[in-house]
Amino acid sequence: MKEILSYRLFNLGAQNISVGQIILLALIVVGIFYLYRIILKTYSPQLFESTEISPKKKTELAGLVRGFAILCLALAIVTVFNLDYSYRSAQGVKFSISAVVRLLLFLQFTRFLYWFLTNILIHGYYARRDLDTKESSKSEVTDTEISAFRTVRNIFFLLVAIYALRNFNFDPTIYSREIEGEIVSFNVSNILRAVLIFLFARLLIWVVTQILLYSIYAKNKILVGSQYAINQLIKYVVYVFAIIFALDVFGINMNILLGGAAALLVGIGLGLQQTFNDFVSGIVILFERSVSVGDVLEIDGTIGRVKEIGLRASTLETRGNIRLVVPNHKLVNEQVVNWNHDNDKVRFDISIGIAYGSDTALVKKLLLQAVRLNPYVIDYPAPFVRFLDFGGYSLDFKLYFFSRNLMVIEDIKSDIRFTIDSLFRENGIEIPFPQTEVRIIKEE
Repeated sequence: MKEILSYRLFNLGAQNISVGQIILLALIVVGIFYLYRIILKTYSPQLFESTEISPKKKTELAGLVRGFAILCLALAIVTVFNLDYSYRSAQGVKFSISAVVRLLLFLQFTRFLYWFLTNILIHGYYARRDLDTKESSKSEVTDTEISAFRTVRNIFFLLVAIYALRNFNFDPTIYSREIEGEIVSFNVSNILRAVLIFLFARLLIWVVTQILLYSIYAKNKILVGSQYAINQLIKYVVYVFAIIFALDVFGINMNILLGGAAALLVGIGLGLQQTFNDFVSGIVILFERSVSVGDVLEIDGTIGRVKEIGLRASTLETRGNIRLVVPNHKLVNEQVVNWNHDNDKVRFDISIGIAYGSDTALVKKLLLQAVRLNPYVIDYPAPFVRFLDFGGYSLDFKLYFFSRNLMVIEDIKSDIRFTIDSLFRENGIEIPFPQTEVRIIKEE
């Protein structure tokens, strides 16, 4: 039996191909084909039933599995027939057929994992979450979903790049220096690993905020501003640890770095007092939550909605759709009007004067009718009218109403004034204007 298996059939290059090698390759081909059929015929339909997958994505999965099977077959041929020809350059870079095939195989495997994570786990999670919460708007969900896709994709690309450097024994050093007995080295693989740490940190932030904390937010009905503050604090903590781990990859000792930078930090602190003031104010805002994302603020006569709270400055969107960057110390140390921090029902008023002799009861009725015709005025608290004073040339009234549409309130007031003018004209109510009567007395 041994003689039969070792019997030489033909030569392939400089290698002798025996019966045993042919049989082993045939068994491997059968195994690869069997696994290929199981994945596409058994497991793929189950995945498609649990998550809505487009026909294009199904075809993409079949192509990935097919390419992976072909590369496995190529690696089996190279290994079984001993066709692993190699070349080593003067710089120590090693190229071989098996190394190239393994790299392509690893790349195909990461592409398959990327397809599985993005289409089954991430997309499936968002689809189930939208179904459970019955969200009508998916703009924010789409943004976070795309961000997760890009993060996972970049992680896999970096893993492939790091594997390629190690596979071909290629890792050039860009900079290397000894500092107080510690060797600080910057080479290509270290840089890629440092970037990979930040990408994993970003992925961890997404998992914590979008998966672990999302259900807690929804269950306890936590306000959007509070959610943003918690998410920002988690982001800062995770990135601080990511920076520490990234520096450790380069061999930088944090104790040496902090000790050498102590004097420099004192000088920077004196020169950037206002920046540090903004930094501390940003932390105070996130903890105290006196200002939250979504609040409508009035600062120095400018009204805008808070879109983002950063560590140094916050971003407001004004009524003119202009982004206004406000240093955080202004939100903490100066007087700021927060229109809807605790309650989004805000009272507004419109002043109006009518001519003397008008029916004041009818005026009150018409004013309330005008404000109730506007769809942006809420019914409770109910609008009301005050007779303020007997003016110099008019009877002065003020109409009070409540609305939640703070950013477009001037447009709402304008529409109400149009309605008041129309109703007054129909009912003969006169709106006076300032008049001055001059009498000339002629002497005899």
